[in-house]
Amino acid sequence: MKYFLVLFVIGVLCGANVLCQKVEPRRDETYPPPELLELLRPVHDVCVQKTGVTEEAIKEFSDGDVHEDEALKCYMYCVFDQTNVLHADGEVHLEKLHDMLPDSMHDIALHMGKRCLYPKGDTTCERAFWLHKCWKQADPKHYFII
Repeated sequence: MKYFLVLFVIGVLCGANVLCQKVEPRRDETYPPPELLELLRPVHDVCVQKTGVTEEAIKEFSDGDVHEDEALKCYMYCVFDQTNVLHADGEVHLEKLHDMLPDSMHDIALHMGKRCLYPKGDTTCERAFWLHKCWKQADPKHYFII
């Protein structure tokens, strides 16, 4: 009964936009870092070509809602592969990923990723999606995908 009451209160607060307000992603002249976006543009283009993901699916996930899309999941993995942030077994090497980010993003990435250390999923594409979903839920303001 106590758990039901807690869920009920959360539901009421979310309905009143007190607790569960939608956070708008930060998009301005300095964030996401323009130099990072420019550097990763060729990776984006290669992975769009390889996976067939649509620009709309990428933008919706980045700036809108989390949604399931098989091509998007494999696009996410392709970006990891193309940026050489994978272990030999194909799993994401989080330290390599962190090190490739601009210094201005290090604290953001550490905060975003601290609860996203053990991806779940049966395939590399599903595990890549799990990481992105976890990061987006952890910090929707700063999360973005190229």
